[in-house]
Amino acid sequence: MKTEGTLRLPALLLAVATVSACAGNIGEYDAEGYFESTEVTVSAESAGRILSFDIEEGQRVESGVRVGCIDTVQLYLTMRQLQATAGSVLESRPDIDMQVQVLKEQLRTLEREKERVSRLLADGAATRQQMDDISARTEVARVQLDAMKSSLQSSVSSLDAQETSIRMQIAQIEDRLAKCRIMSPVSGTVLTKYAEAGEFTSAGKPLFKVADLDRVYLRAYVTSARLSEIRLGQQVRVFSDYGSGHVREYPGTVTWISDRSEFTPKNIQTADERKNLVYAVKVAVDNDGLVKLGMYGGIIF
Repeated sequence: MKTEGTLRLPALLLAVATVSACAGNIGEYDAEGYFESTEVTVSAESAGRILSFDIEEGQRVESGVRVGCIDTVQLYLTMRQLQATAGSVLESRPDIDMQVQVLKEQLRTLEREKERVSRLLADGAATRQQMDDISARTEVARVQLDAMKSSLQSSVSSLDAQETSIRMQIAQIEDRLAKCRIMSPVSGTVLTKYAEAGEFTSAGKPLFKVADLDRVYLRAYVTSARLSEIRLGQQVRVFSDYGSGHVREYPGTVTWISDRSEFTPKNIQTADERKNLVYAVKVAVDNDGLVKLGMYGGIIF
């Protein structure tokens, strides 16, 4: 029994030494924190029944690619009705040149007759009364032509305004139809799915959450004493801690430094006392797929 206890003692001492070494490595970080990403919660932009929603948690989605659709039947029918109305308005739009053609021809005939009477009057073959009559008839025809042009132009302007109004309504319907298409605004991985096909949704209701996991950020905290050593764009060494002494190193870039101090979060261990004020920093890291959100990490500047 004495010999067996003697054999177990070196192994126990080795285990204690390994744990101490790991703790020593953690204490050597200049800053420590947790990995996070830029998360986007995608919400419904219209109300209705979800007809399709073909994504799953953990699936990668691309920006601008449709992943689902909300019922669009009523909107589509409304748009078709508006398009038919717009077509009817266009057909009723008068052709000004064609409708005034008769009056124009009458006016040209009267003007020719007026010139003929004027020549006859100069030769003494016509009377002043004849000249006055043809002049009056010509002026009446000209006024009638101008009045018809004005009336037809007003009618055209009114119909054009109606068509423009209808086109605007169609554009609004098309916008609402586009909002029935469920798309991710960013490329990334689906973290959470909040709805399923067949459910009724309303505008503003969350549908899924997506994050770009190809580029993650380590949010860490540094004391004011170390703040002078950090600058935006600085290249640093980032370590992801997988536990059991398994640490992986990545190159990182400082992308954000808080301009406001705060107390050290309770779940962050630093070499300084907990009561000290610290500043948050974010370091961007290109993820190889091994860094997971919420994983512990450290930084060496």
